[in-house]
Amino acid sequence: MPRLRIGSRGSQLALWQANHIRELLEQRGHQVEIEIIKTTGDKITDVALAKVGTKGMFIKEIEEALAARQIDLAVHSLKDLPTEIGEEFEIAAIPERGDPHDVFCSRQYKGISELPHGGRVGTSSLRRQAQLKASRRDLDVQPLRGNVDTRLRKLESGEYDAIILAAAGLNRLGKRELVQQVLPADIMCPAAGQGALAVEIRRGDSDTRHHVSFLDDSAARAMTACERALLNKLGGGCQVPIGALAEIRPDCLHLRAVVATPDGTKLLREARDGSDAVELGNCVGEALLRRGGEAILQAVYGSRATAPQQP
Repeated sequence: MPRLRIGSRGSQLALWQANHIRELLEQRGHQVEIEIIKTTGDKITDVALAKVGTKGMFIKEIEEALAARQIDLAVHSLKDLPTEIGEEFEIAAIPERGDPHDVFCSRQYKGISELPHGGRVGTSSLRRQAQLKASRRDLDVQPLRGNVDTRLRKLESGEYDAIILAAAGLNRLGKRELVQQVLPADIMCPAAGQGALAVEIRRGDSDTRHHVSFLDDSAARAMTACERALLNKLGGGCQVPIGALAEIRPDCLHLRAVVATPDGTKLLREARDGSDAVELGNCVGEALLRRGGEAILQAVYGSRATAPQQP
């Protein structure tokens, strides 16, 4: 079996994900190395993600290493991947998906409804901020950057009354001590692709595609293809106030989605069933645009026009 080189960010969670894929490949007899690559998103730690103004900020340098043949495959959080990746790359596998939901973490409060008036909640996601504000206009939503450990430390130290994190990351790292509530999608619709991993390779690299093909999960690919089709229709990246969650039901695929103003004053919801993942995503996206989503997103994108560009 050939030696395979995986490219990954260096965060604890990213390395868990890379090691997870490595273990699965090693079970098939491969020798696997992990190359840690620092990305633009890792270097910019003092600015809210929504203000950075660049798509693919957590993958650019990894894709450069892939193109240069310094690595054979990359393991990403799928939600970090733009909906349109470079033509020289392909997503060879989407493994079985983890829990796509967000979770409410706090030392003393059991849920959003229990927070005091003006409660301080940490998140750097416009999507989470918008939905928090839609349910509780009085909350003081503040930026929160850093890896999972850093964010939890800030909560423990009392900087925040609560923080919102992805369930999958905490589950993978075994850090659920402060999880008080798994947030249902009708309160906090997740990011498109949340909880899913993506194994990216060079397009046309049939050998590596063959080696990783067993990792691909048909259910995860269908659900995330639907969500990413919606995101693509809305022109969004991973740091916009758009939520999407597709679920496989006995006789159909069900997609619900949200578009909101960052302050939560206007929030549009849409839910539909379908059989074709991409067609359903496009259909729900079109419906949201017609109902006012286009104006909301134009305002969001316009406000980011002067944001610093990727260095």
